[in-house]
Order: sequence, then C-alpha cells, then structure tokens
Amino acid sequence: MSQPTVTRGTFLRLSAAAAAGSLAGALGLPWAEEALAQAPRTVPRNRTLILVFGGSAGQFLDTGIGNPYAVGYTHQIGNNTISEPLYYYSAFANETIEWLADGDPVWNEDYTQLWIRIRRGVEWSDGTPFTANDIAFTLNMLKANAPGLPFSADIRDYVKEALVEDDGYTIHVIFNRPNPRFVFDYFTYKFDTGLKFVPAHIFKDVEDPSSFTFYDPERGWPVGTGPYQIVHWTPTQKFMDRRDDWWAVKIGFRSLPKVERIIFLPWSDETRTAQMVINNEIDASLDLRPATIKAVVQQNKKIITHTFDKPPYGYVDWWPISLWFNCEQPPFNDPQIRWAISYAINRDLLVQVGYEGAGAPTELPYPDYPALKPFKDYIKDLLQKYPTNKYDPNLTAKILQEKGYTKDREGLWVKDGKRLEVPVHGWAIFSDIGPLIVEMLRRAGFDANYSSPADLSNRIALGEALTWLAGHGASIADPYFTLTLFHSRNYVPTGQPAPGGRQSRWRNAEFDRIVDEMGTIPMGDPRLLDLFHAAMEIWLRELPDVPIVQWFHRIPMNQTYWTGWPTVLNPYVNGAFWHLTFPLILLRLQPAQ
Repeated sequence: MSQPTVTRGTFLRLSAAAAAGSLAGALGLPWAEEALAQAPRTVPRNRTLILVFGGSAGQFLDTGIGNPYAVGYTHQIGNNTISEPLYYYSAFANETIEWLADGDPVWNEDYTQLWIRIRRGVEWSDGTPFTANDIAFTLNMLKANAPGLPFSADIRDYVKEALVEDDGYTIHVIFNRPNPRFVFDYFTYKFDTGLKFVPAHIFKDVEDPSSFTFYDPERGWPVGTGPYQIVHWTPTQKFMDRRDDWWAVKIGFRSLPKVERIIFLPWSDETRTAQMVINNEIDASLDLRPATIKAVVQQNKKIITHTFDKPPYGYVDWWPISLWFNCEQPPFNDPQIRWAISYAINRDLLVQVGYEGAGAPTELPYPDYPALKPFKDYIKDLLQKYPTNKYDPNLTAKILQEKGYTKDREGLWVKDGKRLEVPVHGWAIFSDIGPLIVEMLRRAGFDANYSSPADLSNRIALGEALTWLAGHGASIADPYFTLTLFHSRNYVPTGQPAPGGRQSRWRNAEFDRIVDEMGTIPMGDPRLLDLFHAAMEIWLRELPDVPIVQWFHRIPMNQTYWTGWPTVLNPYVNGAFWHLTFPLILLRLQPAQ
C-alpha cells in the first residue's frame, strides 16, 4: 500500500482544482449510483459516516467473509460493529466497561476457575438469545480445531473445560493452570484484540469453521449481537446500516447510535484520501503520515486530530516501534552487535527529520499509557545502566573493534573479509524513518540498506528477514503481554513460520521462568513490580530488539457532519475506527447539522 509524503504545496494545488465533495464524489463514480441504488433505503449524508480503510490497490480483500475464524476475515472494516465482547477496555481512560457480561468476573483462589454472569436480554441479530452456551461453544470449537483457527492454540493450551451453569446464563471456565489475565486477554475488547463469539445455533452444523464464510444477505448473515448489519458489500464498497432492534435498546442498556449508515471505502493512496477528507467527502481515514496530516488540518479547519491542529497530530498507539532482529542468525545472535546498532541511531534527530518533530522516541517496547507508568518508573535504574536511547557512535566503534572488526576503504566495518551487513526491511508506513535509520547506520560504518518487499510479512514469519521495523501490539495495562512475545514457548526455528509479533527467535531460560511466574499473578498485584524489574534486567542486557519511536495514530476526523470524536480533551477511547473499540466511538458521535 503506497503512502507517499505530500507537501502543503501539493495540497494547495489539489484543493484549488477540486470541487466540493458530494457523496457520489466520495464513493467515486461510476459505481456510486449503483451502490446507492442497491442500498435498501436512502440515508441523509448527515446521518451517514464515510470511512476509508483497508484493502489493496483500491479493493477490499475480505469481501464476503463474515466468519471471524475463516481464512481472510478481518474485523477492521466494519465487522467490529457486529461482534461484541463481555467487556470493553479503554487504555486512555484506564476503564473497563461491562458489556455482554453482567458484573465482574469471579475467580477461585488460585485463578484456575472462572465464572462470569451473562447479561439477560442480549440477542443475536436473528432474535436468538445470546447465552453462556454461545461462549462455551466458541471455546470448545477453538479447542477442537487447534491450531488451525485464530486463538485456537492458546485456547487449547489454557482451557481445560468450558461449562454452562445457572439456566444458561453463567459461563464456567476451568483452566489447565492459573490464568488470571484470561478475561482481559480474550473476553475483553481493547485496541485490536479479543475473542469473537459465534452463534452456536448456526455453527453447530458447520463441519469446517475455517472455510465457512458466513455471509448470506438473504439469511441475515453474518449474525452478530452488535448494532450494525451489512446491507451491501463489494470489493469497492461496504454499506452497514444501524439495527434499530439492537438488544441494548430493547433492555434500556444503551441508546441507538446516531449514525444510521456507515460506508467503508478501500484505501488506494494517501494523496487521494487526504483530498477526500479536505473536501468533506469522507469523515475519517486510516492514519496519515506527519507531513500529510499537518497539511490536511491547515487546509480544512473542520478537520481535527486527537491533538486538534497541534503536533504530534495524534495519540500514542499500542504499537511502539523497534528495529527487530532474527536473533538466531549471526551476527545478530550477539547482543553486543545489537547494542552497537542501537548506539548508532539518533532517535531525537529521527523524530525531528522523519516526523518533522511530530513524534517521540521510546526507551522501551511499551506505549506511554497510564496503567504502565508505575512499571516504567520502577526500572529507571536499569535504563541508566542500559541506556537504550543513547546515541554514541564511539561506543559502536568500541564494541565492533573489540569484536575484531576493522574499517575498509569506504569506512565500512569488515571482519574476515566480510562487511557487517544490516539489511533493514519495513512496510510503506516506515518510508519516512526507515531510510533515515539506514543512513545513520551507514555513517556509523554498517553496510546498511533499506527495502520494502511485497512479501515482507512472510519473510519475517519465516526468519528470512534479518532486521526489520515493526511494533509491539501487546501490553496496554500490564507489562506481562509484551514480555510473552519473547518467551521461548513461541520459538520456532528459522524456516518455519513464527506467530505474529513473536518472530525475534530470542530465547533465555531465566527470562522464561520470571515471565511464567508473572503469568500466575493477577494484574495490579504489587509483586509484579519486582518480577518486571528482574525480567527487564535480562531483556535490556540482551536487547533482542532496539526500541526506536512511539507509534502515533494521526487520524483525520472531519467535524463537518459529525462531532464527538475522541480527543486529548475527551480521551474516552483510542480513535482508530478499525479497532474493536469502534462501537464506543459510534455511541458518542453526534450529528453536526
């Protein structure tokens, strides 16, 4: 997906040439009229939310896949308004919200058994009651189909038995070992993670959940408990209409969202998307690069970001960026080489040049969230001992000279006739900082280069990529989840596919022991502080990846038709409409006219 940097001058020319946007313009003729004709009813523009996200080269890749466990499914293009969790969690508000659950979870003393009461009156969109049986069925389906379905390997590992109690409205889960984070990890929607429940009355007749698409508009599929349903879906458009018979309204739990229709359009390129939002043709899009979002908010005063029209033009996402390594392959299997690379990177200059100052370095693979601050504060002594953000090419040279490297005529490090190569890979979203990192590495003597191969994800999974830029989608309220990314239980040898976010191929037995102990202790327990300190002592010494910058979502939010977007003044949730928490935004949006 191409995301070119666009200057303010470019936008001035684009805006001068562009006419005021209409719905047809936003949808992109000639298929706009066909789309509107096929929609079951007419919805005014000021009751319609138009969003740009997903796809490739202007086409959705998931069209017709409504089953969250089928190959090719994504919740990011509207299906997050169909599925609902037992709980929502907002990292910015540091708040857990009961949803399908009726009350807090109840645990036994050693966290090996769990009971949760289900809210009465919850219904699937076909009118069938949602009960604990649907939860038990989903867990058992995943166990029976492990490891072939998303989450299934973990559920098989963790869950011994899933039972239904109390006339069908209490789920009772028995675990193979203590698992006090299970509710937060699987039964809670936060950012992009959480288990999707399936309707047992439909899936009980499905032989292969991975191939069952669960999309049939005439039958009302996909069936969900959320407030929206798909009414029109092609590779170039997706219409979702509000369900006025949503269970939450029937029982007085929530009011209907004011948004009556959501239209999703596929991403094609950043220039076109930016022009559309400037022209009021769309209401929000995938986050834009710093230079682009700066130009957008200058062009149209109705457009805001999380920080309105001020840098950094967004909020810290749960995806802090590091330079990752295949720690199994030389020379990156040597922690001193990894430290030598870290000392060669000037993070402050990277932010100033690559992000035009609209960003922030990170010392750790953790986002700057309130719940994580006590843990980060607790290891300040370790960051003095292991200064991950220290820029000192002299230390780089010292380490490499001690390792037997010398510089050749071109000033590059050589040992045994071979240059120290650092082939950095990155997706298009890193086109602003990736080449700058490589330039810094070359100035420090590394034979570095930057590339964005189309099959990068596959290369990373197989270990063919030796160094790459990526984030850590893990901890938001507790440090344990990020640490598990580096646990040896996730290790697979180079050449075999490693699970997403767990491809460093770094192993340390003492680190594993500490993380395993943390896994038996509930979130919020003060014992976690000392264990975190011990784990990070090992992690920082070994430095399996090099922390670079915090990742910001710089989302343009147009107030021409809708207000109530989450901002720094009202940070009720993160603003990414592609995350599972999108329904919390829909419940806050208000028509501007």
